Amino acid sequence: MAYTLGSTTEDQTRSVAPQHCITRVELSVTATSLLDRDVASKRKTDRWREKWRRRSVNNLNPVFGVKFQVDYHFEEIQKLRFAMFDEDKCATQLYEHDFLGEFICTLGVIVSNKKLHRPLILANGKPAGKGSITITAQELSDNRIITLTLSGRKLDKKDFFGKSDPYLEFHKQGEDGKWMLVHRTEVIKNTLDPAWKPFTVPLISLCNGDVDRNIKVLCYDYDNDGGHDFIGEFQTTAAKMSEAQNSVEVEFDCINPKKQKKKKSYKNSGIIIVKSCKVRMDGWMDDWMDKGWSFGLLSTIHVGIDFTASNGNPREPSSLHYINPLGSNEYLAAILAVGQIIQDYDTDKMFPALGFGAQLPPDWKVSHEFAINFNPTNPFCSGVEGIAQAYSACLPHIRFYGPTNFSPIISHVARFAAQALQQENAAQYFTLLIITDGVISDMDETRDAIVQASKLPMSIIIIGVGNADFAAMEFLDGDASVLRSNTGEEAVRDIVQFVPFRDFRNAPKETLAKSVLAELPQQVTQYFKQRNLPPTNTTPK
Repeated sequence: MAYTLGSTTEDQTRSVAPQHCITRVELSVTATSLLDRDVASKRKTDRWREKWRRRSVNNLNPVFGVKFQVDYHFEEIQKLRFAMFDEDKCATQLYEHDFLGEFICTLGVIVSNKKLHRPLILANGKPAGKGSITITAQELSDNRIITLTLSGRKLDKKDFFGKSDPYLEFHKQGEDGKWMLVHRTEVIKNTLDPAWKPFTVPLISLCNGDVDRNIKVLCYDYDNDGGHDFIGEFQTTAAKMSEAQNSVEVEFDCINPKKQKKKKSYKNSGIIIVKSCKVRMDGWMDDWMDKGWSFGLLSTIHVGIDFTASNGNPREPSSLHYINPLGSNEYLAAILAVGQIIQDYDTDKMFPALGFGAQLPPDWKVSHEFAINFNPTNPFCSGVEGIAQAYSACLPHIRFYGPTNFSPIISHVARFAAQALQQENAAQYFTLLIITDGVISDMDETRDAIVQASKLPMSIIIIGVGNADFAAMEFLDGDASVLRSNTGEEAVRDIVQFVPFRDFRNAPKETLAKSVLAELPQQVTQYFKQRNLPPTNTTPK
């Protein structure tokens, strides 16, 4: 009897373009106690596309010697189906072989656990009775890093009462041709000849590890209201920038296409200079890989939901929290879109879900950190569906009020992160997902809380729903400038990522999740690297 392992990927996941954090993963597969008989169940692979097929002859406990390699995108849902068949020599199609059982999961689950051992399931969803599959993941990472030092010369003047406040954005091109933000420099105030601080990013983040892959660099004049003025752009490659070595600089014309089209005499909107570019191996990351580091470190993810009156009456269709008979509103859509991604990276998939800004029964006092399941001693929800159920159940029983205070819920999670630091060899990391309509009442206190949290194993993801002015959220996201507390203390690292939900209303929900989670892997590695804390091995499940 010969056994065939068919592994397929779901078609809908492959339409999503490659994203920020990409790792090549090698999967090893074994099976045990397979059925020693033909199973009459034969089925077609609807919505799945066969990616690999491996054979192992005459063995009820096959070890598939040929490994599977696949690009692991942290920000995507990558569903995999591992199906076992008894090979029929006369069959020409996969589904014509005798079906023995299958296992379906996401690649994120495999990478997080490193090793999975699961029973095979039959076509009717019931256990096969005999037979199990073991999948082991090993990361084959490109650990090269690129360090760039850039400056500008004679950039366009954009500020009426000054010069410009320039910063740069680096974008890479996906397989679908769309550009994605990879890195944003700090803002240099009031100058047309900026000199930015050197920065380092993984080469795989900047150009998927391909030094000849196109990179787009955009230059903007920063405005506090979020309406940043475009100065110009150019395209290059890591290979071209690497020519900046040993005091040899590489210059690029910063071009504004609209100006170029209107003025025949137009030359450029300034010069961007690559003063130094170095590509090297990151030995520290090598050490982490040797110790078994994975995104399984994102052990605890808290969810915070804004229930303030600015969201509107939940019984009216105009409300962002509308109690919709069809079961959907903007808050719920955001919870499901991001939750289905992040739940793969929580070790137990039990999420503390908290609300803020509402009056609670029976005394109707305002709370800024209450359990949405109304169980303060056990605020955990099982999976993203558990969060959605608790959210929907609590809506009719609370009164939307205010003010919109972020600092209590940030400090709440920060306390758990601080406790983790006190544990010997602690390798925990905490992520707070805040969903809000964008109005903040305690900005000074929130800034202070974020600056203190930047010292801890913690990140904050903010999703803005509705059509409000999100300038405050942009301010908290430290991409363009370093966030400072009310007393002037600087955040030691950027831990906030903000994404407006309205930009993704008509996009696939996976696209929102990819944008929201784009910075998280680097924030995690940056924290442990700054602390020189190699994470401990996690026990395979």
